[in-house]
Amino acid sequence: MKSYAPTTPSRRHMTTVDYSTLTKGAKPRKALLKTLKNRAGRNSQGRITMRHQGGGNKRRYRMIDFKQNTLDIPATVTSIEYDPYRTCFIALITFPDRRASYILAPHDLKVGDVVVSAETAAPERGNRMKLKNIPPGMQVHNIELQPGKGGQMARSAGSYAEVMAHEAGYTNLKMPSGEVRKVLWEGFASIGQLSNPEHNLVVIGKAGRSRWLGIRPTVRGKAMNPVDHPYGGGEGSQPRGTRKPKDIWGNITGGRKTRNKRKRSTKLILKRRLVKREKK
Repeated sequence: MKSYAPTTPSRRHMTTVDYSTLTKGAKPRKALLKTLKNRAGRNSQGRITMRHQGGGNKRRYRMIDFKQNTLDIPATVTSIEYDPYRTCFIALITFPDRRASYILAPHDLKVGDVVVSAETAAPERGNRMKLKNIPPGMQVHNIELQPGKGGQMARSAGSYAEVMAHEAGYTNLKMPSGEVRKVLWEGFASIGQLSNPEHNLVVIGKAGRSRWLGIRPTVRGKAMNPVDHPYGGGEGSQPRGTRKPKDIWGNITGGRKTRNKRKRSTKLILKRRLVKREKK
């Protein structure tokens, strides 16, 4: 982490990620960029479905190869780059025929390293292979839920899943949340923990930095009027006045299970994630 001298009140506790591991002078590959329309939390009807979003710096989306389905052809890491759309870093890899693509960069991956996707490969950082061929105890990321669909799990900064065991066509994985679940072992996964594991230690420091990220101000429910929120009203600072935490519309947001009981994949969960209990 990088900290700063307290030259201003906002700088006193502000921290940023140390970007010294990124390739200096590397510019994003133009052929792998595209512009996404900023919808500011609105759905197809133009109505806000996710509050507190809007503004922020302009950015371009890097097209990540989540499938990595070019098998048995080694690729060389050309650069490690920052991606404004995700928390981990990304790596530009180049194949012998000069084709290039972006992948999620594992922790400690360096320029010049060679990575390969194959049904069976050496269990080394950055390589990608079928789950059934990965030894138990290994850390994996960018895991396919459905073979051939591309990685969907363990894709954020510093995250990984641990391979527990293989049995009857499934691989048991311990997820970052602590949940243990079965995943079809024909799916692919990449070896290693993802880069930028210190992302969760970043201290924003000031309101303006949140605005750069496209996050708009959030007002506490207890600071509102009764007409605006279940926690609103009262003279001065008041407790929430209701037993369970609720959102602005009165829906319970904590203390009840939100998973659909009829969800078909429930049978694949061997152990539910650990839930932190509120102190009474």
